[in-house]
Amino acid sequence: MALNIVLIEPEIPNNTGNIGRLALASGSNLHLVKPFGFEIDDSRLKRAGLDYWQHLSVIYYESADDFFEINKNKKMAFLSSHGTKNHWELPFEDDLFLIFGKESIGLSKSILEANSDSLFKIPIYNNHIRSLNLSNAVSIIVYEGLRKLNL
Repeated sequence: MALNIVLIEPEIPNNTGNIGRLALASGSNLHLVKPFGFEIDDSRLKRAGLDYWQHLSVIYYESADDFFEINKNKKMAFLSSHGTKNHWELPFEDDLFLIFGKESIGLSKSILEANSDSLFKIPIYNNHIRSLNLSNAVSIIVYEGLRKLNL
């Protein structure tokens, strides 16, 4: 059983490296959608991913359109601070694709609008912040999924 972590246009190499490490630890697949805000051989990505990157199941896509076309028949859940449902309502199942946007603006407006029925958020209980760090958010969602799937 595996979950799929999808990062659309990630910008910060340290976050992507940490998420790669999390993907390996949790038995998840990592999908990276270009353009990236860094080079894939960035030393910060490698430092965060340590020696694990070569063991990771990672799939690269040239664009969001490319990703959605290739995976058009897959079950997907979209994570955003604009979500209307809390993440604990997320219907986890094997091979679910968990879609996360870039650090600066999250998912594009067009992706949010096209997937409003599958849009989830991690609740934030203080109005002084608008979102969580991407690698923290991915960790929360992935391990909630593993818990619900009894893995």
